[in-house]
Amino acid sequence: MPQFFANANYKFVQHRWRTVTISTVIILAGLVMMVVKGPNWSVDFRGGMDMTVRFSQTVSDGQVRAALGDVISGGEVKTIGGLGAQSDILIRMKTSDDPTATQRMIQDKLTAEFPGNKVEVREIALVGPRVGRELRNSAAISAVLAIILLLIYITWRFRFEFAIGGIIALVHNVFVTLAFVVFMDYELSLSVLAAFLTLIGYSINDTIVVFDRIRENMKKLKDMSLADVMDRSINETLSRSVITSVTVFLSTLVLYIFGGEVLRGFSFVMLVGVIASAYATVFVSAPVVVEWAEKAILKGKKK
Repeated sequence: MPQFFANANYKFVQHRWRTVTISTVIILAGLVMMVVKGPNWSVDFRGGMDMTVRFSQTVSDGQVRAALGDVISGGEVKTIGGLGAQSDILIRMKTSDDPTATQRMIQDKLTAEFPGNKVEVREIALVGPRVGRELRNSAAISAVLAIILLLIYITWRFRFEFAIGGIIALVHNVFVTLAFVVFMDYELSLSVLAAFLTLIGYSINDTIVVFDRIRENMKKLKDMSLADVMDRSINETLSRSVITSVTVFLSTLVLYIFGGEVLRGFSFVMLVGVIASAYATVFVSAPVVVEWAEKAILKGKKK
């Protein structure tokens, strides 16, 4: 493997408070926006009906919204579409008593309002509100359970302070990525949930590689301070981390560009998550271990 950072000697740990500040600002901004706007749940989680239509001639979402009027009262109309693809119109509404009749009514209304412009129904997704709530609960339980199991695993393999550092870095990655999902107004769908769970596994892998090197160096470099051991270990694994992150990023970027609308949310989460993971491995996980260990040492001296 090429050693792009063979003689690297960067002082990562000493900048930990600056990087923590940056991460905190991003996460808080995302949470505030989510509270103000509300989560953009997909039909998978909120329940309702999503109907995607395509016109033979281009129309705007505003024209469709005006054409449908009271038919979708309280609903939403927006344009979607992949790079280089003809734009589709997403019509979103609450579940009706007769979804088939509602679909036919919308299609007939659009045909009448746009004569000579053929309307094609591309996709219909229908989920009841109870199922949506159950899926939201299952998603939350899955994420929490994954984090708990990883905490147990890292504590067993390394030490508790390493587990704390790894889990904080992992939670950091999830919330930073979630913040950008909110900023870009992507739907929180089942595919996005799958991307977050994938990100959890990917993120912890990079962190464990660095932790392995730290553990080795702590045995060999007993006269060196913990912060210096952390910096040296991160520098020694920097080449591997960068190459891995760039490879995954480029693969995901291709998926984002050419994967179409169905995979857009999944690939966006992975794109942001790969960057957040590389950042957290260097600037979050190891510095947290240093802070935890130094406070434990000071507490022991006071006793």
